[in-house]
Amino acid sequence: MKVQTLFLSWQTRKPSYWWFPVGRMDIVHESDTRTWYRFRYTQGAKRAQDQAKFPLLLEFPKLERNYKFGELFPVFQNRVTRRRRPDFISYVHSLGLTEDADAFDILSVSGRWRVTDPYGVFPKLKKDADGNLTCRFFLNGSRSISKEARERVKNLRENESLHLELTRSVAGQTAQILTEDHQMIGWAPRYIAAILAAVPEKPIRFCLQVVQNNFHHPDAHYPGIAPFANLQILIEMHGNWGDREPMSSEDFQPLVD
Repeated sequence: MKVQTLFLSWQTRKPSYWWFPVGRMDIVHESDTRTWYRFRYTQGAKRAQDQAKFPLLLEFPKLERNYKFGELFPVFQNRVTRRRRPDFISYVHSLGLTEDADAFDILSVSGRWRVTDPYGVFPKLKKDADGNLTCRFFLNGSRSISKEARERVKNLRENESLHLELTRSVAGQTAQILTEDHQMIGWAPRYIAAILAAVPEKPIRFCLQVVQNNFHHPDAHYPGIAPFANLQILIEMHGNWGDREPMSSEDFQPLVD
């Protein structure tokens, strides 16, 4: 049996932009021919209810329930570009993936936050036997940086080293991304800031580099949109967690077994 896990996050609107991990979906591969899906709310959903009046999703109307289904739940499926679209190959190439990428691969990298709703998707991060953890994500916040920073983003080179700096704002913990010459060019996804902030007593040693700049990638364009919105700079982060476990804080724990 193989299990892959994605988390669902929820973010409040202006002015605070509070962020919470509210749900966990497990993709359970029992065999080559049988796969099923399980969704459970997390402790983060209860905190979101208490602090920000989080509304439960219509397809998951009860907080403490184990939801099982034979197909990918709509809240996740709606964030996966369909294979029959003529631009599907260009899309997966923009994610640094190959044409045989499945829904889990796509959602793990893209996140697929949409302007039409306050939800995002991110993967459960796993370390190897030596404590090493590697993940990929896209640079966020290109619309909120200076004109000079946007030009710097367009000219980032593949394999160029970057730095991450944890900061705190009214929205909570955030992770700024800086170039080696200390220019702030955007932010890492909120889940990256959340897992790094959870171990302040012994900060994780990690390094970041540009994997792909879609301003320069020949296949990374939808018709009429160049490049894909919010899918501009693909970054890889690598660090060693030792004996610590990422995403082990209370917010990420399911409410039911």
